[in-house]
Amino acid sequence: MPFLKMSLSLATAIFSFAPSVLAGFDAGAMNNVAVYWGQNSAGTAESQERLAAYCADTSHNIIPIAFMNGIATPRTNFANAGDNCTAFAGTSLLDCPQIEEDIRSCQETHGKTILVSLAGATYTEAGFPDEASARAGADTVWGLFGSDTSYENRPFGSAIVDGFDFDFESPVNTNLLPFAQRLKEHIDADASRKYYLTAAPQCPYPDHAMTSLLDGPIPFDFLMIQFYNNYCSVASFVPGSETQSNYNLATWDEWARSTSANPDVKILVGAPGNTGAAGSGYVPAGQLAAVLEYSKQFSSFGGAMLWDMSQVWMNEGFLSAVYNAL
Repeated sequence: MPFLKMSLSLATAIFSFAPSVLAGFDAGAMNNVAVYWGQNSAGTAESQERLAAYCADTSHNIIPIAFMNGIATPRTNFANAGDNCTAFAGTSLLDCPQIEEDIRSCQETHGKTILVSLAGATYTEAGFPDEASARAGADTVWGLFGSDTSYENRPFGSAIVDGFDFDFESPVNTNLLPFAQRLKEHIDADASRKYYLTAAPQCPYPDHAMTSLLDGPIPFDFLMIQFYNNYCSVASFVPGSETQSNYNLATWDEWARSTSANPDVKILVGAPGNTGAAGSGYVPAGQLAAVLEYSKQFSSFGGAMLWDMSQVWMNEGFLSAVYNAL
């Protein structure tokens, strides 16, 4: 039956491309929403569920997993999600088959873009002593989370992340550029899938922790800027004012257009997901909607980032309101 054979072939083709038409980071859109998972900042045993519990929700399309908080000495920390992991012998790395399973489900069934976030606020290594160790660190990160699934002690087993998020916050971080360049070499050498390089600077410009990266030759795909815990937070936004004295997305947009190695880099406006998610800067969804509406005038604007999943899920209606505002 030729018609049946053609139909099956067509169905196979459609199915094989299904993940690409589902939600994932879209460089041409303004409604990307990233929500960090892994640190359970809400702090209770029940406030952070397993990763898969969040992936069916279509109000977000990017999940950075936080954190790999040691690189020279590889270390991972996923808060209470680590209770379902075991430590690899002789290391500070966690073996997390549940997260492995959930990453694959989130990617393949729900089309989420899954990143691994590097460093974070508790990272204390201050970068790398020299370029050789920086490049070796990048080799380690790629081995642990990239496409070489034969590498030892992979926290997520056979699961392969969609990219790497740089969240270096200490003002002293040496040799980050050769680290990033080496990681980019690995990405460019793997044509089997699309990978993203992202960064999460704090909103004051320039960002003192990652200036060498942000103003250098690394073409970041998008930034998830932390517009909280600083004078330039979303809480500083003045409704109705065409120019903002503190909320400085205009400055970051100028960076995107004139300094970034990728002139098409997108910026996601980062905000706390609940009152307890940050030291300062939380605003209710309605107030955040006004900030996002103002932000749409900038060509680099690509959506929102929220910290973190545990806080957002306790703040009923917040995530959907943010998505609808975009």
